[in-house]
Amino acid sequence: MVVVVIIDLLGFGILIPLVPYMGDRFGAPPELITPIIGSYSLFQLIGAPLWGRLSDRFGRRPILIISLAGACVSYALLGFATSVAWLVVSRVLGGFMAGNISAALAYASDMSRPDDRAKSLGMVGAGIGIGFTLGPAVGGLLAGNDPATANFMAPAIASMALSVIAILLVTFLLPESHTAEHRAALAKQSHMKRSPFQLLASRKGLRFVTIAALLVTISAGILESIFAIWALDKYGFGPRNVGLLMFVLALIPVIMQGGLIRVLVPRFGEFRIAEYGIAAYVIGFVVVAWNPSLFIAIAGLALCGAGAGAFNPSGSAIASKQADPANRGVVMGTYQSSTSLGRVIGPFLSGPAYAAFGASAPFLLGAMITWPAALLIGASRRARSSRE
Repeated sequence: MVVVVIIDLLGFGILIPLVPYMGDRFGAPPELITPIIGSYSLFQLIGAPLWGRLSDRFGRRPILIISLAGACVSYALLGFATSVAWLVVSRVLGGFMAGNISAALAYASDMSRPDDRAKSLGMVGAGIGIGFTLGPAVGGLLAGNDPATANFMAPAIASMALSVIAILLVTFLLPESHTAEHRAALAKQSHMKRSPFQLLASRKGLRFVTIAALLVTISAGILESIFAIWALDKYGFGPRNVGLLMFVLALIPVIMQGGLIRVLVPRFGEFRIAEYGIAAYVIGFVVVAWNPSLFIAIAGLALCGAGAGAFNPSGSAIASKQADPANRGVVMGTYQSSTSLGRVIGPFLSGPAYAAFGASAPFLLGAMITWPAALLIGASRRARSSRE
């Protein structure tokens, strides 16, 4: 599963540093470019619960195959885009298909014991991180460093090829974790029919951690959507430089999720690690906003990466422990929807804040939005203790 996630997210990651430059080439201002980026997450938000519920009903493998095929189409549309309208269409379709991450998280949960779930989800998170780490560098290298002459077709073709490889791996190598017999036995359980809103209403612990993830991801969405514009305006960076810098910075959460989280969680627990991650995020945003030099700014971005590496697998593990075997896909889809919503809201805030108040404003806004998440993690821990 981890290999499939790496390949899938690598295809997506290739395009991360390119969309702002495509928007700029088509004449879109920053306050429009970041909402275009947010449209991807808006439709991921819509797709995640649907893919999660369908994977509970029909199995994880067919959902992954269908959604990966749809991603191929979205990459083709992006490669041939000649206007802002086609750029939006490609992002909308790609975002809807990217909701398959809920099925991937459910697969990882199916295949792990409760005590090992944080480790398994951490490995999936590391796979996502590897895709985000390598993808921007590959995309930047394929596109070139001159925004005026950047080649957007080659990265799109590379992303399509990766999705085809992922489809073949799922089809021929990935065993089904949620078999027909298992689904039939669980279908009789009434709580399988609960909607995401019913789950959030009935489980305080899930509600608190889901809102915490929303706040953290709003800030992540602010950072991700404004980064290329900020780097271009402040330091003159083109796609290649932005992609390489994103590659270096993304190594930090990969190392956290793929290795350090295995050591830290048994010692401190998921709740404490999630709180440490939030603190790192807040400090990192303040440092980037202050940034008297490129070196200081990179240090702040590195802190944000460490925060992501600590919070993401811990938050997912906390949420997964609120699930039963019958509704794990719905629970993880609900949790994934909160992160998708955060990546919708963040881009819609970052561009206007940047245009109205200057380069530091999006990062200060991110810090203010993130810190209450620590209080919510504490509330989730108390809710879990009261249940026990």
